[in-house]
Amino acid sequence: MSEAMNGIGAIIIGDEITLGRRQDKHFAKIVELLAARGLTLDWALYHGDNRARLIETLRRSFASGDIVFSCGGIGNTPDDHTRQAAAAAAGADLVLHPDAEREIRGRYAEIGREISNYALDMGRFPAGSRIIPNPFNRIPGFSWGDHHFVPGFPQMAWPMIEWVLDTLYADRFNRQPAAEAAILVWKGIESALTPLMLKIEAEYPGLKVFSLPFLGSAEIGRHVELGVRGVPEQVPAAMALMRREVGELGYAFDEK
Repeated sequence: MSEAMNGIGAIIIGDEITLGRRQDKHFAKIVELLAARGLTLDWALYHGDNRARLIETLRRSFASGDIVFSCGGIGNTPDDHTRQAAAAAAGADLVLHPDAEREIRGRYAEIGREISNYALDMGRFPAGSRIIPNPFNRIPGFSWGDHHFVPGFPQMAWPMIEWVLDTLYADRFNRQPAAEAAILVWKGIESALTPLMLKIEAEYPGLKVFSLPFLGSAEIGRHVELGVRGVPEQVPAAMALMRREVGELGYAFDEK
């Protein structure tokens, strides 16, 4: 595990996602699991079952130094490429991990099935990997550095991601407490609000200003959700400045 954390990313893999056969559920859940621990997701990618492209993606991702959660493609069917791509991107041999072999053999013994080389393939990871326990059926995922590879099945992937977070990164939880506040600026125009946004970020460097325009509907009028997110101590003063100057620009607003 690397000492510095440049960011946290997610790679969600599978043709069933990119072709629209299934709706992804991992993104929202990863955001939720991170938020519960005072962490945030910095980036996410959706990726089809293309080994060559996945190798290039993982090469870039390995080089980033980020913590990355990869969901999907670690099985042993012809359309599963993640284990092989990770090994190629890492420049490591794909080897049967002894702990993974133990878990797989244990699982097959539990269900009374004969073990096969195809089953053991699910335990072949890049040399130097560590296993991620799978509480659902004992077929493990694996970690290579700060990249953590879990199955595509949510009932397996989500507790495995939680295990990784709580086992490896607990020292990072709530390291940077953050608060958020916003107002709804009715009939707001983002270009007219941009100088104010820049001013707030300059005066309060611990905050990030955000704007979310809404074009209006039958239920609610056109507006911009304008707010700040970051160091809790700076939020009240920044919001006071925002309310004052939005009013001076002639806009009506309500608290979010």
